Amino acid sequence: MDILALNCGSSSVKYQLFNWDEKCVIAKGVVERVTIGDSFISHEVPGKETYKEKHNCPDHRVAIDLIIRTLIHSDHGVVKDMDEISAVGHRVVHGGEKFTCSVPIDDDVLEAIRSVQHLAPLHNPPNISGIEAAKAVLPNVPHIAIFDTAFHQTMPAHAFTYPLPYEWYTEYGVRRYGFHGTSHLYVSKRAAIKLGKPLEECNIITLHIGNGVSHTAIKGGRSMDTTMGLTPLEGAMMGTRCGDIDPAIPPFIMDQEGCTPREIDSILNKKSGLLGITGRFTDRRDVIENAKQGDERCQLALDVEAYRIKKYIGAYAAALGGVDAIVFTAGVGENAGLIRQKSLEGLDFMGIQLDVEKNLKTFSKSGETEITLEGSPVKVFVIPTNEELVFVEDVVAILNGTYTDHTKFPYSFTDPAYQP
Repeated sequence: MDILALNCGSSSVKYQLFNWDEKCVIAKGVVERVTIGDSFISHEVPGKETYKEKHNCPDHRVAIDLIIRTLIHSDHGVVKDMDEISAVGHRVVHGGEKFTCSVPIDDDVLEAIRSVQHLAPLHNPPNISGIEAAKAVLPNVPHIAIFDTAFHQTMPAHAFTYPLPYEWYTEYGVRRYGFHGTSHLYVSKRAAIKLGKPLEECNIITLHIGNGVSHTAIKGGRSMDTTMGLTPLEGAMMGTRCGDIDPAIPPFIMDQEGCTPREIDSILNKKSGLLGITGRFTDRRDVIENAKQGDERCQLALDVEAYRIKKYIGAYAAALGGVDAIVFTAGVGENAGLIRQKSLEGLDFMGIQLDVEKNLKTFSKSGETEITLEGSPVKVFVIPTNEELVFVEDVVAILNGTYTDHTKFPYSFTDPAYQP
């Protein structure tokens, strides 16, 4: 059984074809610059050189058609025809309160996704375009929606409710939703396996740190709190997003500089975070290298980020009533040993005994790694995330009629014998 996972952005379509029987990725890639010109596909098959082709993709349907043609290509493809693709899993960023789990896509589901696109105006519209395009190209297979927000629907009301006029929640859906749900789900399950404990008995803090950053407090396999809120802007400091700030700052700057609300929103999302402090960089590798060379603003950016991560670790440990493991994941979390070290400094009192030498040698290609000393009361793991595997396993479970709550351990990546 071959499952196609699609992640449609405004100008790109990422894909992965997974063979369920062999439990392996047989092809993956991305179509870049969709809708904006000079489009091309980059297609990877294990054991072969990456194949690239320029092809104009004025919309997502053309991009997905290009993906399908590449997958069945006589030279570069991995399947004989489209009939070998059993189903398609689609990433949908925002499901609002309407979706607490993955669901087969029909007209009602599509309409429900449209009804909450005002909560994620940069993400849901291209997700919808991708779904419509894929259903047009592959009309005879099931299409399943996997929501970033679904995993966080287990948060209690006291965690997701903002201290604002309650009518804003009832009338407009203003509440904490959270994102990166599939990533937090995956790495927390893998952490439970590495702890050798049932997930139901684990308190885990997961730190998804890439250009976008979110942290989650997970108790018994369920999200109890998370840093991103109504939108992905809240919470941790990010590459270009500010994260938590005094809410009076935007109107203050609007008065001082005559900015419009749309301009302020753009600044907070696209010109803040690491970029805002350094004035030049969003990539942590650049920030770290320039900090080493004496750039004070780069050093300040690293200090601010690490300090804020540390504060959330402490806050979530308190919210959970103790913690068994902390997990770093995503591009920066998996690769930036310096940021991990700075974020954990001074947390010995919590029972975190970092193996400093091992931490600095760990990279995402090394696989799942513990970076605390033997006997450390609280374990710290680096676990490469695999959101696409969550897509695939949700799809297969739905097709097989075995789909249950994510905390019920129905899937193979919770098996200790599984090695990602």
